[in-house]
Amino acid sequence: MRIFLLFLLLFYISRAFTQEELLSVQGNYQGGNLLVSNPAQSDGFGFCITKVTVNGDILPASIQSNVFEVNFKLFNLKIGDPVFVVLEHANGCAPKFLNTEVLLPKSTFVCERIQCSADGNLQWVTSKENGVLDFIVEHYRWGKWLEVGYVKGNGGSRSNSYAFQVNLHSGKNTLRVSQRDNSKKLRSSQSTTVVSTVGKVIKTPSRVKDFIYFKSNGKSVKTKYEVFDAYGNLLKQGFSQEVNCTNLLKGIYFLNFDNTSEKFFKID
Repeated sequence: MRIFLLFLLLFYISRAFTQEELLSVQGNYQGGNLLVSNPAQSDGFGFCITKVTVNGDILPASIQSNVFEVNFKLFNLKIGDPVFVVLEHANGCAPKFLNTEVLLPKSTFVCERIQCSADGNLQWVTSKENGVLDFIVEHYRWGKWLEVGYVKGNGGSRSNSYAFQVNLHSGKNTLRVSQRDNSKKLRSSQSTTVVSTVGKVIKTPSRVKDFIYFKSNGKSVKTKYEVFDAYGNLLKQGFSQEVNCTNLLKGIYFLNFDNTSEKFFKID
């Protein structure tokens, strides 16, 4: 009886020391395959990984090498399908996924149409969104594209419709939407233009002691603004009917507001 109990104890101890560990990664199939680093076991006998599963199904391919590939085509996946890969491996060794970026969403959208109303209601329709990525709403202003908002994309190859309320400036406005994936490159739609109903904004005074004020048709109005020093350093930005300049030193500054840029003087 004692011999049996000792054997049973040794069996459980052996199981504890040989218990396997798990390493996993998840994402969406984007057409590429996953590379895996598979070192030798700590005792030098055999390789670290003992089993690979994709969405619960065992990988039907050899994994007995230092580096192997998880070929997702073996699982009849479609672009955009969710993927969950699990590596079962022995204790004391550390396998690695070498290119997990292949499971990150890519920007592939096609903008079928985009338009904006005179009161700033921007609408666009897309297709072929293989990955779920945010749309960046961009407004061309002061000679550059400004990011003014974000809308979560729906993904999928079907048609998707979106809308975003933009604070337009006076006169002609130019807008577009973009996405940025892990490549850091910007993929943009065609632009659309609209003439707004917003009145032209003026600023006062030209020689500033404490505050700059924005007005349109004699009334105070809010507008987007930026303040730069003479060296081009951005000092202030916001959306307001006034700019607090009390902490600016005496000198020349440049102000972007509404759809224009002007110089002003800060005085004591």
